[in-house]
Amino acid sequence: MVDRMPPLNPREMNEEQKKAAAELAAGPRGGVRGPFIPLLRSPELMNRLQKVGEYLRYHSSLDTKLNEFVMLIVSRHWTQQFEWFVHYPLALKAGLRREVADAVATGARPQEMAEDEAIVYDFCDELFRTHGLSDATYRRAVAKLGERGVIDLLGLVGYFSTVSMVMNVAHTPPPEDKAVAALAPFPL
Repeated sequence: MVDRMPPLNPREMNEEQKKAAAELAAGPRGGVRGPFIPLLRSPELMNRLQKVGEYLRYHSSLDTKLNEFVMLIVSRHWTQQFEWFVHYPLALKAGLRREVADAVATGARPQEMAEDEAIVYDFCDELFRTHGLSDATYRRAVAKLGERGVIDLLGLVGYFSTVSMVMNVAHTPPPEDKAVAALAPFPL
């Protein structure tokens, strides 16, 4: 697959793009990578999205393990290789069990999840399947995560769905990491 929107040559960027790239590089991401390569074509959108992403990745009310778990669930839903390659090792490092992550990779509901993981998985699964939540799923999520946690969880799903769509359309290649297996495509 050919990268439709490869990195821009800095000499060919306009001033708005150069400023946006410099601001992104000065933050916790340290550079223009992944979804920000194609998003740099619309620097104001990139700036606004990256601020949302920065909050969700580094300041969310959810703990890091749950954040990373959500990123894996969303990556699997969209078969987004870049996000999978980046977040699979981060999820394991944050304490997600490999068996849980590997089940997500196959599209199966993981067995023997912790309570918070099961709530988050069921929330995301139901949201993707029905485009909403039943009262029972909503109540479980609020009881465990609080209302702020539910909103942050929705923010993660929405943000990572957006960047996944951007990279799927742009054909952004995943990092070259031999330690992470690529996601198999789901049958159509």
